[in-house]
Amino acid sequence: MNDHQGHSWSIVDSASLYGVNDWGAGYFGLSEKGEITVIAPHNGRSHQISLLDIVAGLEQRGHAMPVLLRIENLLDQRITYLNESFAEAIRQMNYQGEYRGVFPIKVNQQCHVVEEIAKFGSQYHHGLEAGSKAELIIAMSHLQDREACIICNGYKDAEFIQLGLHARKLGLKCFFVIETPSELGIILEQSKRLGIEPLIGVRLKLAAKVEGHWFEDSGDRSLFGLTVTQLVDVLDRLREAEMLHCLQLMHYHIGSQIPNIRNIRDGVQEACRYYVDLVKEGAPLGHLDLGGGLAVDYTGARTNETHSKNYSLEEYCVDIVETITEALNNSDIPHPTLITESGRATVAYSSVLLFNILDVSYFKSNGIPDQLPEDCTESLDNLWATLQSLNDTNLQECCNDAAHYREDMRRMFRQGQVQLRELALAENLYLEVLQRTRLLLPSLRRIPPELANLDEALADIYYGNFSLFQSLPDSWAIDQIFPVMPIHRLTEAPTNKAIIADLTCDSDGKLDLFANADGETRTLPLHDLKEGEEYYLGVFLVGAYQETLGDLHNLFGDTHVVSVRIDGEGQFEFVEEIQGDTIGDVLSYVEYNPKELYEKFRICAETAVRSGSISVAERQRMLKTFSNSLNGYTYFERD
Repeated sequence: MNDHQGHSWSIVDSASLYGVNDWGAGYFGLSEKGEITVIAPHNGRSHQISLLDIVAGLEQRGHAMPVLLRIENLLDQRITYLNESFAEAIRQMNYQGEYRGVFPIKVNQQCHVVEEIAKFGSQYHHGLEAGSKAELIIAMSHLQDREACIICNGYKDAEFIQLGLHARKLGLKCFFVIETPSELGIILEQSKRLGIEPLIGVRLKLAAKVEGHWFEDSGDRSLFGLTVTQLVDVLDRLREAEMLHCLQLMHYHIGSQIPNIRNIRDGVQEACRYYVDLVKEGAPLGHLDLGGGLAVDYTGARTNETHSKNYSLEEYCVDIVETITEALNNSDIPHPTLITESGRATVAYSSVLLFNILDVSYFKSNGIPDQLPEDCTESLDNLWATLQSLNDTNLQECCNDAAHYREDMRRMFRQGQVQLRELALAENLYLEVLQRTRLLLPSLRRIPPELANLDEALADIYYGNFSLFQSLPDSWAIDQIFPVMPIHRLTEAPTNKAIIADLTCDSDGKLDLFANADGETRTLPLHDLKEGEEYYLGVFLVGAYQETLGDLHNLFGDTHVVSVRIDGEGQFEFVEEIQGDTIGDVLSYVEYNPKELYEKFRICAETAVRSGSISVAERQRMLKTFSNSLNGYTYFERD
């Protein structure tokens, strides 16, 4: 093991370095062997399973990296935790209403995820939120529980309304949440035509603002919801149509990933004022939908920064229930059924992206000779002298000099005055100056501003077998931070500071923003690669949005998806294995016909046979390779 500040490196050091105990929320840990484990609850007990063991099982079953791993136990546990936390808060506050969780399908639309939520969540009457006709069809097909809610958000046309009214006729609690005044007319028209009374909700545009990434979309600038004047108009139109009794839900949504509990309390307080006055206007209501916003602490910092949160789930539930209880008791209003649309906090923990590292570009010298060759240029001599004189009192000066002499060497190379090997030696010497400078920086009382970003400038590039745009699109689109770390070798000190590049030919295809104990950092500590041994990384908390938003940049398709369940004996079983896209699959997504492509290549090869360019045997080998590629994985595959 490596020596680190006078002691041997241990899993305690790795846990601290990568923050596993902070962002892992008790679901991930480290084994004595230095492997990251998933800690899965089962019937009141917890079992630890090494992710490296799961990787071995994946490879035995023919699943090459990358793989999206879903852990069903964690999904079930999050549903349990959310519902039971609200149940406990309701008990503590003597709240007279119930809680009904609703999962927004848009957060993860994958069939296996929605099926598990509907199946396991039925014991809590956990429902689904649909923002489109396609999502409503999913909800109607999967929810059998007549006590669970279907919340219909988004813009709704006549067909959308018809589907929801049919759900009502079947006995499902399907609410139409009015986002714009124009929707009310469609609801009234279709309900009259079909003879089915709707369950109607109204979405309010609150003045409350939130912190975090989506703060600009809260308050008056919220994209969705009714203004006060629009709300009054909807009330009057319902009363005129003698359907005010159908208004049974009030809804608001002030933002996603809300990091500050104060914003949540402010939103609830404002919403209660609307709720009280709507009841006084004659609307029966009975359901209060607080929308989403329950955050995930991606960094583990427990702060009100964008990627974190400064509250626990228990605090979230108690604050909501307490605020509503006080507000409605003061007005002598019955307590409604509480609904939240927690998506991110439900599914984020249950998915892990696993991939291997294919290669590394190290920004280190390849070794420094004992002395320079004879007859070197003056700039090379000066660069050597700069390296020899480097100490903690002249770091800035030496770095400036080294940069000057290296540029001199590059200029002379362009002009033909020095040869390739001399230039290579100059580059090595320059990198050695910078690497030694980086090691000396911690000893300085004050780091010169020009050297503050030296770690980033010298970061090694680790090439990962994945596509950022397919598997982690939020990292690129909104600078979302996900926990990233090796899943093994955690008894060894990582000696390199790195960024991670993906397989795409795009300068944005990289991970270069990470979380650590001091906040955000531009590099990630990683180990040297070992000859003949795979090096595996995991990206955690990726269950929300990433699968649905992924695109086909460079025609890298969906990864293999594997679901595991950990049983009461601490063993895991593979409950579902979904093969990732083949090259033929992704070509068809962008309107190519794989059969036509094969035929065009066959004609080209046959033409080459006729011209004598290739033999018939070579033609057959080429066609086989072409066909195998069409049916192969879009990602890098080891021989």
